[in-house]
Parts: sequence; C-alpha cells; structure tokens
Amino acid sequence: MTRDASASRALAVPAGRLNRFARLGSMTAGIAGTMAVQALGEVGRGTRPDMRRLLMTPGNIRRMADELARMRGAAMKMGQLLSMDSGEVLPPELAEIMARLRDQAHFMPPKQLKQVLTRAWGPDWLAAFRRFDVRPIAAASIGQVHRAQLRDGRDVAIKVQYPGIARSIDSDVSNVGALVRMSGLLPRGFELGPYMDEARNQLHEETDYAREGANLRHFAGLLADDAAFELPEYHEDWSTPEVLTMSYLEGRPIETAVAAPQEERDRIAAALIELTLREVFAFGVTQSDPNFANYRYDAGTGRIILLDFGATRHLDPALIEGYRRLMKAGLDGDIDGLRTVATEMGLIDGRGAFDDRVLGMIRTVFDAVTAAERFDFADRTLSNRMNEQGMALAEAGYVPPPVPMDMLYLQRKFGGMFLIGRRLGAVLPVRALLARHVG
Repeated sequence: MTRDASASRALAVPAGRLNRFARLGSMTAGIAGTMAVQALGEVGRGTRPDMRRLLMTPGNIRRMADELARMRGAAMKMGQLLSMDSGEVLPPELAEIMARLRDQAHFMPPKQLKQVLTRAWGPDWLAAFRRFDVRPIAAASIGQVHRAQLRDGRDVAIKVQYPGIARSIDSDVSNVGALVRMSGLLPRGFELGPYMDEARNQLHEETDYAREGANLRHFAGLLADDAAFELPEYHEDWSTPEVLTMSYLEGRPIETAVAAPQEERDRIAAALIELTLREVFAFGVTQSDPNFANYRYDAGTGRIILLDFGATRHLDPALIEGYRRLMKAGLDGDIDGLRTVATEMGLIDGRGAFDDRVLGMIRTVFDAVTAAERFDFADRTLSNRMNEQGMALAEAGYVPPPVPMDMLYLQRKFGGMFLIGRRLGAVLPVRALLARHVG
C-alpha cells in the first residue's frame, strides 16, 4: 500500500534487528510505565484499574502510531492492518489517530536512497537515467516509489525497498504481537499465534519484489483484453528482489472519482467488484490488499489503474467452491443450505451457542443485497447493523473460530470493495453481479 509522499518528510529507516528491537522495546516499556503509574493512582483512589482503557488513550495511540510510522517495515504494516477501517468500531478520537498509520509514511533521505540503489545497480547507475526524482511520489510501509526516465526513453516508476526491512520482519511481528496481547483487545481464548505466523509469511512474500514483478506480469496477462483496467509494464532489466521497476502510469486517487456523475461512479465500482469475483471464481488468484491507494483513476480514458501485487494469493479450490455454495444459498434464501455450508467452511461448528447469531449476521448481508434490485452502498443501515451485531457477539464472549488464512484475506478483499462502493456512493445490482458467478 502506498501513499502520496508530498506531506511526509525524509527520515532514515532504522536498520538492524537490535536497533529496531530496542526502539519497539523502549516504546512498549514507556507505555507500560505510564499505564502502571496511572493504575497505581486509580488503586490509591479506591477504584479498580481498567488496563484496556489505560492503554487505549489518545496519548498512547499517538505514540504507537508515530513510532511504527518511523520504523516502517513489518512494524508499520502490522499497525496498518490492525487499524484498517476501524472508524466504526473505535471511538472517533482514537480512529482518527490510528488513521495516521494509513496516511503517514516518511521516506528515506537521498543519501540512504543512493546507498540502496548503488547496492542494487552498481556505482554508475545514475548515468543510465535522463532524470531521477529524488523525492518519492509515494511512500509506504515496505518501500517508496520514485519517478524517473531512462536514457532509452522509458518513463518509469521505481519502488525501492527500505534497507533491512526483510531481515526485521520476524522480530517486528513478534514485538507488535506483544503489544496486541498487552492491549486486552483480544477475546479471551483467542489464539493470536497462527495470525502472527501468517503475517510473517505474507510480509516475507511482499518484500520479494521479483515475486511481485511476476505477479504483475501474470495479472497483466489475465486482464490484457479488459478495457476497464490498465496495469504497469514490468521492467525486469531494472528490477531486483529489492527494487521493482515498472512503467509510469498517470492517474489520480480512486477517491477523486466521487466527483464524477453517478453513472460513472457506478461503472467504476461495478468493474472493481466484478474483477474481485473473477479473481475468486475464474482466476483462482487474488490481489488481497484492497487499500484505496492500490487503485488509481484516469479520468481521460475512464480506465482504472491497478497497482501493488505483493499481496497476491493463490486460492484453495475447495475454499472457492465453499464460497460459491455459500453465496448461492444466501442469494436463494436457503437457510438450511446456508447452515450446512457455513458449518463445512468452519464459520460455525454446527452445535455452538453462537451459531444462530453468526448465521444471523450472514443472513443480514444477503437480505440487504437481495431486498431490492439495486443496492445503495451509501446507505449505512447494513454496516451499522453488522457493527451492532458484531459488538454484541464480542461482549457476549464470542471467540472467532480458527479458519483458513485465505478466508480472512478474501473477507478483507470483499470488505475493501464494499468500502470503495460506499466511498463512491455507488448504486449497483449486487445480486445480479453475484449470481453471474455462483449460478
């Protein structure tokens, strides 16, 4: 995920596992010390301290957001994942602070950038360029993007990985996991370990830019005949596992399309939802990171530019078939079928105390998208109802069952498409879109 770097500033990336461990450890110790002092004060006043409330203060959240943003890499990436789209769950003042992790990304100073590129391309690399913009056009958790022009005339976008990021993944994830456990936000009995392991695996894959280049080339082939989309061309001759070079494509943030006429906004949202369904049910491979920054809009051509294929996932055919059956049962209003498929997929255990309530949430979604011929994404009735039901489940002690990681990634992708539809104020025949793929 990348963000416009115009509002950020140059700040060296802390390198070395010991250095990064010390920074996270210092932050954690500082926050814990502040909490201890506050807790002792409450004990002295005769009240029982609420450790979760003491942690989730604006000051502590700000401190965590600023430090994770400074460190970048897995530390920042984990913070982004944990804070993603939390605006309707966290109190507004906390959600606003956590959003800084999505919007705030410092970039490497020119000296550090030159060192990274010299290691990748050799000492004379600059002679091959007519122009190289030192200030990045975007910066994110794992790397930053520069615009340049080669002497052979190619106008390129170059994604440069921060130094030491790949080596720091394991320790960063472990330290952020410790912060999450300390927060008290996890339901009692929830096993965080498998999710931390998957986070490590995903982040190691995302730091392999040769792999991302292959994914970009694969998706370009899949969508070669689709006029709705445009993808950069992968330039393998100027790419390494730490540097990804692509053709530069001019476009604006996808959110700017909100100013377009209703028909155009509907077309954009429908194209992205249709692409998601094709990824799952036709391609068997999905770009699993639906952050808005990975989609650009060319108002001149009307084409949607697709970026960032580091989080590409090849899906288990059994999971694809499970989603096909689940969606078909939901669209048909087949309650017994919905229960059967949900049990087989591990969404419920078939005899649990919370089964009916979980099924009720699933039915709430299908009832909303089938109630009318066209679904209005701007109407918050569905999201408000889902949040209410989800919070009630959590307060009742519900612990989500362990499910395949691909299912979590798909749920994230579906949720991201819903948010894009809502941002654009789209009104779409969602039932018809789904029915074309699930029968």
